[in-house]
Amino acid sequence: MLFSCLVDADYLDTESFYDKVALSGEPNDRSQLRALPRPSLSALRDSLNAYLSCFSVDTEVNQVRARILSHVRSEAALDPGLFSLTVPTGGGKTLASLAFALDHALHHGLRRVIFVIPFTSIVEQNAAVFRRALGELGDAAVLEHHSAFVMPEPSRADAERYQAQAKLKLAMENWDAPIIVTTAVQFFESLFAARPSQCRKLHNIAGSVVILDEAQTLPLKLLRPAVAAIDELARNYRSSVVLCTATQPALKAPEFVGGLEHVRELAPEPHDLFRALERVRVRHVGELADEALAAQMRAHDQVLCIVNNRRHARAVFKDMADLPGARHLTTLMCARHRSQVLANVREDLRSERPCRLVSTSLIEAGVDVDFPLVLRAEAGLDSIAQAAGRCNREGLRDLAASEVRVFSNTNADWAPPPELKQFAQAAATVLRQHSEDPLCPAAIEAYFRELYWRKGESALDGGDLMGLLRRSRLDSLPLETLATRFRMIDSVQMPVIVPYDDTAREALRGLRFAEKSGSIARRLQPYLVQLPRQGFEALLKSGAIQPVSPERWGEQFMELTVMDLYDPQFGLSWDDPAFIKAESLCW
Repeated sequence: MLFSCLVDADYLDTESFYDKVALSGEPNDRSQLRALPRPSLSALRDSLNAYLSCFSVDTEVNQVRARILSHVRSEAALDPGLFSLTVPTGGGKTLASLAFALDHALHHGLRRVIFVIPFTSIVEQNAAVFRRALGELGDAAVLEHHSAFVMPEPSRADAERYQAQAKLKLAMENWDAPIIVTTAVQFFESLFAARPSQCRKLHNIAGSVVILDEAQTLPLKLLRPAVAAIDELARNYRSSVVLCTATQPALKAPEFVGGLEHVRELAPEPHDLFRALERVRVRHVGELADEALAAQMRAHDQVLCIVNNRRHARAVFKDMADLPGARHLTTLMCARHRSQVLANVREDLRSERPCRLVSTSLIEAGVDVDFPLVLRAEAGLDSIAQAAGRCNREGLRDLAASEVRVFSNTNADWAPPPELKQFAQAAATVLRQHSEDPLCPAAIEAYFRELYWRKGESALDGGDLMGLLRRSRLDSLPLETLATRFRMIDSVQMPVIVPYDDTAREALRGLRFAEKSGSIARRLQPYLVQLPRQGFEALLKSGAIQPVSPERWGEQFMELTVMDLYDPQFGLSWDDPAFIKAESLCW
C-alpha cells in the first residue's frame, strides 16, 4: 500500500510537471481534467433513490426483490468488515448491493465502491445497469477497467460530457473514481503484482466498499491466498468486503484452513428467500445419449441445453439444426456475434416463437434469458444453480412447468476435464442428500464442503503462496515469485481478430496507418476470438491468419483472412486440419 502511494504520487507529479510545460487550455489538458469535480457519493445515492422509486411491485418476485432491497439497506450502519449477500439468482442482487454500498460508504466515510466481477461480459452488463440507475451522473461516476472496455468518443462540442469521459480515462490508471467496475483477474492479480503500473491503484482500494460478485467463481487453486487478501483488506485497510452470490462458498468451513471469520449476512433469512423465490424444479434424469438429448430438444418449442465442451455443443446443434429457432452459442464466436445471437433468442422468447439454444457454460455468466426448460450436463452444483437462473427467471410460469433436468452422458468424446469431473462428483453426492431442494443454502454449503474435502487443503493453494510467505523473512519477501505464481487464468490463449462487420473492417483499415494502437485495439476487442496455442499455430501455418502491418506492429494484431473458416452458426473453425488446409488452398 505504501509503494502504491509512492508510485501514484510519482506518476501524478511527473504528469503535472509536463502539463505545465505543454500548451494549456486544450479540453484534454490532464491537470485541468483531474481538477474537475466528481459526483459525490451522496449525489449518486440521490440519483439511485430516484431510479429505485420507479420500480413496481406488481408481481410476487418483484415484491420479494423490494423486501431484499429494503432489508439490505437497513444493515448499512453495521461496522465495516466482512459481509455476505446470499440471494437467489434473479433476486435483484446487483442494485441491492449498489444501494448498500453507497449507504454504507456514506455512513462510515468510505471513499468509493469497487465491484469485482468474474467475467468481462458481466462487467459490461453491470456497468450499463449502474449508469442507467445513476442517470445523468452515471457517465462521470462509473469507471470500467478491463481488457475489452471501449470508451465511447463523445463530441468535443459537448464539453461537459467530453471532459467527464476524458477524466475517467485518466482515472483508469489509478482507480480514482467513485464507482469502479472491474474483473476478478484485474483486482486480485493487482493485489499480488510486482510491477509499479499494476500496484499504482492499490491504495485506492483502502477505505472502499468491495463487492465480490459471484464469489463462488474464485479459482480453487488460488482460493486460500485470495481469501487471505480479502481478510487483510477488511482487517487492516478499512475496507468492507461483500461476498455476493446465490451459491455462497463455504469459506467458514472447518476444512478451509485460514477461512474468514465474523462474516455478517445482509439478506433477510436466506433460507426463506430461496423458498419464496423458488421458480424451478431441479432433478437428475439419468443418462441422455446424444440421440435422446436431440429428441428432448425436438419435443419442446423453447428449451436451453448447456453442455461442458464446445465439440459436444456443436454435435447436439447439428442433430437439431433443422428445427425452427435452432441456435448455437460458443466462445469461438466473437463477442459481437454472440450479442446478436442472444438478441435474437430474447426476441423469440418474448414473442413466444420456437427457440432452441445449445450453449456451453458461457450462457450461465449472468446472461439474462428466460426459458421454460433447461437441460444441463452434469457439473458442479454452483453451475447447476446458474443454469437454473436461466429458467422461469421472472417467476411468471407455473413451478411444475419449469424444470432443470441434469443429465449424464457416457460418450467418451464429450468427457469433461478432470477438475470439472470432480465438481460433478461432489454435486452428485449432494443431489442425493438434498433431492427435494438441491439449491437451498444448506445444500450449497454441503456441496462446497464436499468439494474442498475432495480437493484437499494443498490444492486450495496450488502455487504454495501462503507457504512461501510463512518461510520468508519480512525483509526478503518473494514478491516477483508471488506475482508469477498468482495467475487466475493458466492456459495461454492467443487472440485472433475476426473482421465480422463494417465496424471491425474499418478499425482494421485504421490500424494499418495509425501512429498509436490503443484506441483502435479497444474498438477491436469485441471482435476477438481467443484460441489455444495449437489452434492459433494451425491457422498461422495454413496462412488463414496474418499479422496486420507487421512492419509497424509485428505480430501484435493477427487478422483472420480466410473468412470461410468463420461459420455463422459455429464461429471460428480451427480443430479440423483437413478443412483448414482445403480452405486455405482455395484462398
